[in-house]
Amino acid sequence: MVKTVKIGTRGSKLALSQTRQITDVLTGVGGFSAEIVPVKTDGDVLTGPLSQMGGTGVFATALRAAVLDGRVDVAVHSLKDLPTGAVPGLALAAVPVRADARDALCARDGLTFATLPQGASIGTGSPRRAAQLLAARPDLVIVDIRGNVDTRLARVPGLPGNPASAKVPGKTGDLDAVVLAAAGLGRIDRLDVVSEYLESSVMLPAPGQGALALECRTADADANGVLGQALAAVDDVDTRLSITAERALLARLEAGCSAPVGAFAFRKGSMLFLEAVVCSLDGARSLRLKKATDGLTGVGATLLGIELAEELLAGGAADLADLAGSAK
Repeated sequence: MVKTVKIGTRGSKLALSQTRQITDVLTGVGGFSAEIVPVKTDGDVLTGPLSQMGGTGVFATALRAAVLDGRVDVAVHSLKDLPTGAVPGLALAAVPVRADARDALCARDGLTFATLPQGASIGTGSPRRAAQLLAARPDLVIVDIRGNVDTRLARVPGLPGNPASAKVPGKTGDLDAVVLAAAGLGRIDRLDVVSEYLESSVMLPAPGQGALALECRTADADANGVLGQALAAVDDVDTRLSITAERALLARLEAGCSAPVGAFAFRKGSMLFLEAVVCSLDGARSLRLKKATDGLTGVGATLLGIELAEELLAGGAADLADLAGSAK
């Protein structure tokens, strides 16, 4: 009899929703029962810009600790929140099929990016999004925001479906638009608020955006075990290749949370393509490059990411953003 598998997640509405969805798939494949265990992370408690709180690791550290000490068996992360460094004793056991990796504009009155008025205010807590928005539209006013999805959407007047609890005095209906990940909106059934999906020509997503990462203890990833078999069954080869290339690029650049770096990889036929951009924080300068490989393996994808990162650094990317990797 297989024990009940404990699935760890952040306690936000989005995190719980995506964890329920993947738990249903895992239990269906593995034939075991599962319990979802919310874990409070520093990112859920601390306030202020993420770049001042230690970066993406503020969401992952507590979850990883819960796996290592046995409180949970599997941690479900938004992959873009997962630091690139490996943790001894943990395995990235599954990367399910990636959802829409694009960013979504949620604007008042159904406005598109092109039809937003001069000087329109757009809310985002992401330096990557802010820089690319300004690169395309220098006239925009970027407003730094935090909070859950409902709270952010409540900053835009007239968007459907905002609960009363999302309203914050003085910070409700005060923006022309916000930019959020399309995948996250889809996972909580809020795609009705999207006025435009931003294509990669305007905005490249964060490395790993739209994908989930399932981490477990290294021993539990063994394909001979029931849990290991279930995790292997939900792992998607093409998604793993793509995020491997994106994360290898990010790791080589050693780009922190505050560095405006976007990257997106995809497989087409016998080739894996990777495109990346590095911007100055004000969006005034940017460097965008593409590269491809026919090496459809983990090693091939890793090399693709490293090689494109090297080309970006050679092209002056370190002059645009704070990239620790430029010192190598």
